[in-house]
This record gives sequence, C-alpha cells and structure tokens, in this order.
Amino acid sequence: MYEKEILIKNNIGLHSKVSANFVKKAKEFKSLIWLCKEEDSINAKNLLEVLSLGIMNGEKIKISADGVDEEQAVDALVKFLSNVKV
Repeated sequence: MYEKEILIKNNIGLHSKVSANFVKKAKEFKSLIWLCKEEDSINAKNLLEVLSLGIMNGEKIKISADGVDEEQAVDALVKFLSNVKV
C-alpha cells in the first residue's frame, strides 16, 4: 500500500471535467486505487464515486493504491491534481 495526501488548490475543486480526466488517468494503472476525503474512501476508477465526494478547493484528500504499480499510480495522480488549472 502506498499513499499520499494532497491539498486541492484549484478554484472550483474536482468538478466533472477534472474528475473525468482523473478517473481516466487512474484507469491507466493496474493497481487498486482509492480516493479518501475525511472518513469516506471510494474507488478512484469510478466517476460517480469520485463526484460523490464533492471535493472543493482547500480540502485535503488522500490517494492510496495497492498493486504492482502503486507508487507510479499515486505519484501520477498527485501530479495530475497538482497541475490542474481553472
């Protein structure tokens, strides 16, 4: 298991377009990937579940992965979210 925490820094958080691209990126990896906000933990490869978290600007989330490419998956997804500009 590998995980990292990230602070969301774009103006409107993970809106539908960003979430869709995040899920698309997550699906590139073989590992199981979770997105965690407070006590909620969801499958990061499921768009409806990602949207259900309602992640907004200024919130901390955790990305976790377990599998053969877990470190690459988490690092790539953290980098993706760090580079989102709105």
